[in-house]
Amino acid sequence: MNRIDRLYALVEELRAAGSRGRTARQLASHFEVSVRTIERDLSALGQAGVPLATRSGRAGGYTLDRSMSLPPLNFTPREAAAVAVALSQSEHVLFAKDARSALQKIVAAMPDRAVEEAWQAAEKVRLLVQSAPEPDAEIAEVVWRAVRDNHVLRVVYIDVGGVETTREVEPQHVVVGPNGSYLMAWCHLRREDRVFRMDRITQAERIPSPRPQRAAPEPLVDGHVTKAPASALRPERSLPNTDIGLSRVRETVDSARRPGR
Repeated sequence: MNRIDRLYALVEELRAAGSRGRTARQLASHFEVSVRTIERDLSALGQAGVPLATRSGRAGGYTLDRSMSLPPLNFTPREAAAVAVALSQSEHVLFAKDARSALQKIVAAMPDRAVEEAWQAAEKVRLLVQSAPEPDAEIAEVVWRAVRDNHVLRVVYIDVGGVETTREVEPQHVVVGPNGSYLMAWCHLRREDRVFRMDRITQAERIPSPRPQRAAPEPLVDGHVTKAPASALRPERSLPNTDIGLSRVRETVDSARRPGR
């Protein structure tokens, strides 16, 4: 077994061992190499970011933090096709690269026959799309980081009448829609919530300073109500009981909607 194969096998062996872990001597015996070689391999894995932990004493050894890794996921062809359709519905400049990477990981974990079946299913689907102005990728990334980190933004903005203004805003949401992308923020200049077309932001600079916590209303943009994709990451809040053990949690959401500007 060459070293690369052994490194992968080490991770799988520690994953299988669970909380019991393995000592360096046990691993060396299993892979028929010296203890020193195993210790060098484990050091290399740790430097590469593999979440290893060690325990001292007679019951000590090496363990893999299972919360930092996932077991192999098996997607059915229909599930893979559904993910491909969902990701293709929105190829926003902020998430296009990550969406492609996510789908590649799903496909890489599937047998070739299942990938072919998923492709055949997705090939029968067509999406209606419409051309929409895309924001500058670098500006969009600055805006997104400010939204994520709750930082104030200084932006140069050209409104619908062609008037250019420099403003400081407190970002609340990025709004992705069929007619373009928007930033919803509290505007210091206008002293109210505003919705800015991201393709009309010509400059953006983060100001990492403390900002007050304001209630962010759900925006109404171009006649469209908004939907939060985060709900897809917490399915237990919306799905009925199923054979995968999810339970429904009843919640009432009363979100204010204000017109966009």
